[in-house]
Amino acid sequence: MRSTLTFCFLFLAVADVPAADLDPAAVHRAAEYSTNHRGTSFLAIQSGRTLLEVYPGRASADTPQRIYSGTKAFWNLAALTAEEDGILNLDERVAGTIASWRQDPRKSQVTIRQLLDFSSGLAPGFGLQVNEYGDRDKTALRSPMLAEPAKAFIYGPAALQVFHQVLKDKLEGKTPTEYLERRVLRRMHLGPQRYLDDRAGNPLLAAGFVLTPRQWAKMGELVLREGKPVVRPQTLAQCWRGSPPNRAFSLGWWNNRAAPRGREFDFEEMLEPKCQARTGTTPVSAATPHLISWRASAPATSASTLFRRSI
Repeated sequence: MRSTLTFCFLFLAVADVPAADLDPAAVHRAAEYSTNHRGTSFLAIQSGRTLLEVYPGRASADTPQRIYSGTKAFWNLAALTAEEDGILNLDERVAGTIASWRQDPRKSQVTIRQLLDFSSGLAPGFGLQVNEYGDRDKTALRSPMLAEPAKAFIYGPAALQVFHQVLKDKLEGKTPTEYLERRVLRRMHLGPQRYLDDRAGNPLLAAGFVLTPRQWAKMGELVLREGKPVVRPQTLAQCWRGSPPNRAFSLGWWNNRAAPRGREFDFEEMLEPKCQARTGTTPVSAATPHLISWRASAPATSASTLFRRSI
């Protein structure tokens, strides 16, 4: 895990409701906080108006920067659009598409939604993030189960790579990357991204995208517009509900709606190093799921007010 904060930005206006002007001094204090915590860019936008845009380091407005785990939000949008398009149902079982999972008593019960919520029980598979990997999807499909579905929050790239294989099979000839670009990125006025393809041509869904702050801000604008122009409001709303084992995470987003008095944590910093310290590059054993599981009481930062992505 890299703990670097690449850049952050604030969206504090609701799309159709005028918001009170933010205190300029408060916005500047937020920018100072970002700089003091190694932030490379700060962009604050209210009601479509730029309040402050600063680049304290070597970055500039035109410098693409890694958004690390922010990549997950785009692929989860692809999952949501696929459901809207009738390609899949988030609550269908993965085994309906992946034949090799049908005979496993636990894998056969996993749903697509549980893969995206990291509540499937599948081992994290952090080694899949290595560059020049052979076949991430094939390895992910063979990953062991560490818990019953919907019983533990296990954060890692393996579940997302299984989803990639499911989507690939359902698209029947089209690639998930082509679908992502046509159905999500173009509608957000974004072009092809850095996909970190493995040797089999599978992109890494957990990380990889490189965007300028204003390009990354398009995701915040989409949230404020309740999914437009990519998905319907009721579809995007699924991202804020959490899952049974972790009420603070759903479909690629950390949020604290289930913890109104919660404070900010860097969840990834808390989750992954403990697991790596115990497992190194070897698969996590069934004896250690507690090291990478998170419970429903965990607070997080509201996804609609602060975007802070690191991996």
